[in-house]
Amino acid sequence: MQVSQVAGDVSSVTDRLTTISPQPPIWVVLATAAAAAVVVLYRPVWRVLRTCVTIAHEVGHAVVAVCTGRTLSGIRLHSDTSGVTVSRGKPRGFGMVLTTLAGYPAPSAVGLGFALLLGTGRQTLMLWILIAALVVLILWIRNLFGFLAVICAGGAAFAVSWYGNAMWQGVFGYVVTWFLLFGGLRAVLELWRVSVRGDGSDADQLAWLTRIPARLWVLLFGLLTLAALVVGATQLLGVRFGAAG
Repeated sequence: MQVSQVAGDVSSVTDRLTTISPQPPIWVVLATAAAAAVVVLYRPVWRVLRTCVTIAHEVGHAVVAVCTGRTLSGIRLHSDTSGVTVSRGKPRGFGMVLTTLAGYPAPSAVGLGFALLLGTGRQTLMLWILIAALVVLILWIRNLFGFLAVICAGGAAFAVSWYGNAMWQGVFGYVVTWFLLFGGLRAVLELWRVSVRGDGSDADQLAWLTRIPARLWVLLFGLLTLAALVVGATQLLGVRFGAAG
């Protein structure tokens, strides 16, 4: 009896994850894009929610660090929306370059991945991937603010995925995706304004590691995040325009 109940629960979760949701009307996609753009452009709100971009930024560092054979020590998120990922390994070399490079493109890369899932109607799967990533991230957070920030983000995603209907899941998923695509680009634009100061940013560290000027690295970040925005927007909007036609 218990085995059948467990099997039923597993089947229920699997059904949720593999459900293909109907595509929302184009006005919903445009409205969520507008809402995300306002959040990113309106400085008082951006200062608070930029932490979500920082979370994706630090996850990018962490994932690439592990993939290149470095040992991940921990991640800290700060109330000023900055963050730091600490890993152990060779202080120079290709692995360190890739690890340092991964931060700024990461929010846009995550947004692009979510856009691909939403474009195929897998909004529940997108939300559960987000939740799973945040749960794993908690294990590596090493300060209280970072822990609370990740808990809040994960709690919001879980509440929408578990209790929200398809419409609210879609709205939340699209807002998060647009926010990461827009926010990733804005973070790079902010870096461009300060990269000449040599304040120890990722671009400065890359310049030290490779002898390539920091501004060129910032330009590369900008090209990558802009490309992700264009491709992601095409995925989120293009299918619906085609369907409307």
